[in-house]
Amino acid sequence: MKATTGLLSIVLGVGIAGAANAQQAPWAKPDAPVAAGDRVYAAEQFSNTVSVVDPATNQLLGVIRLGDPQPMNMSPLYKGQVLVHGLGFSPDGRQLAVVSIGSNSVTFIDTATNAVKHTTYVGRSPHEAFFTPDGKEVWVTVRGENYVSVIDATTFKEKSRVITPGGPGMTIFSPDGRYAYICSSFNPELAVFDVRSRKRVGTVAQPSPFCPNIAATPDGKQVWFTLKDVGKAVAFSAKPPFNVLKVIDTGPITNHVNFARTAAGQFAYVTVGGTNQVKVFRTDDFTQVTTIPVGKLPHGIWPSGDGTRIYVGLENADALAAIDTTTNRVMAEVPIGQAPQAIGYVPRAVPNGDGRSGLEPLGAAGAAAHLILTTASGDAATSVSLFDQGLTQVLQAAASGLQPKRPYVLALAARPDGTGDLQPLARFMSNPAGSAIVNAVGPIRQLVSPDKAAPARFLVIAEADQTGPGRVVQVQRR
Repeated sequence: MKATTGLLSIVLGVGIAGAANAQQAPWAKPDAPVAAGDRVYAAEQFSNTVSVVDPATNQLLGVIRLGDPQPMNMSPLYKGQVLVHGLGFSPDGRQLAVVSIGSNSVTFIDTATNAVKHTTYVGRSPHEAFFTPDGKEVWVTVRGENYVSVIDATTFKEKSRVITPGGPGMTIFSPDGRYAYICSSFNPELAVFDVRSRKRVGTVAQPSPFCPNIAATPDGKQVWFTLKDVGKAVAFSAKPPFNVLKVIDTGPITNHVNFARTAAGQFAYVTVGGTNQVKVFRTDDFTQVTTIPVGKLPHGIWPSGDGTRIYVGLENADALAAIDTTTNRVMAEVPIGQAPQAIGYVPRAVPNGDGRSGLEPLGAAGAAAHLILTTASGDAATSVSLFDQGLTQVLQAAASGLQPKRPYVLALAARPDGTGDLQPLARFMSNPAGSAIVNAVGPIRQLVSPDKAAPARFLVIAEADQTGPGRVVQVQRR
């Protein structure tokens, strides 16, 4: 299958490039068929690593370790990165810009050697970073504040700031480099800036405040962004007056969007974490083409250099899924680090050699346990991952199937059906789509999967009010 897919990739890549000079976003370059020097990178939030995958073989080569897990990263003398999350890359494919939310940093990595070149510290809780199409600047959205930090890509120093609505989520650029589109994670307002003058030239209303991701189409005509809280994707015109073209209901925990331009046309691929799917839409008439089941909590997504594949990070499965865009089916799944967030596919990242220099084995970064919570009718509704951090785990639940905008509690129960006293782990509020991402820390794996000498506990989700947990609505499937 791999050999057939590889041949098909080459044939399609040559055919498209020769007939229509097809190209993939964001750099408006001619197609580059999948090759051994290509790399897929995944920024991993709980292992604080960047996984490096060879797409020619769909094999993990190793990880770039940017920090330690808990509790080492709690020390006042700790120098590593925390919550490795965002990921961008330069137009020439020679540099990565990796954003760590918890340590307020952007780490610049040489793709040929996997070596850290520099770490630049910015304001509170940066989220994503991306290079301008000329490769001279990196725009970092500082989500905990109200600006984008503009960093010189050569000196790695901040050269200016672009003031935005509070909580900028991500910046992407038009392929010609003229416009910067900056969505917001805290305000229902997307801002468009002229890159050269830094002046704001447009506004696009967001149907909700929480936009985590934005992408421009390869043809430069549209920009799409996702709304995680209400489960929608929005397409608008990339040129003035930046009018909204379509609002699409995609599903709970809609995460990222990206595009593939193939012989069949130009398509948007949207990750929907609450249903463990990738949904595919045409960009000409916005019709849904298909739905692809991919695994637990799909998050980041990026196309290969010729659009024959789409790579998806599975946040609650510690894996990278490769989709063949000809068949829209998963062709491979690669184990990677804990809770992958942003994904980047960099064609010709390694011009010479095997590109393994500086990489470490996955090791403990690949250790996790996985559970499912079901509703009273037995339907799977919430996926839970327990990411090992030594003796404790970071618990992450991708909760769905709940009532919108209601308080709930994730708790431990003494009985499998959730009856009896409950021990709360984390209170949370469901979003307008009836979903939420819930986190907790503790020796939870030892409780929900104990040896015979220890009493078992069972994860549940219960309704909540000011007095504490109420009716149990989801229970752990054994």
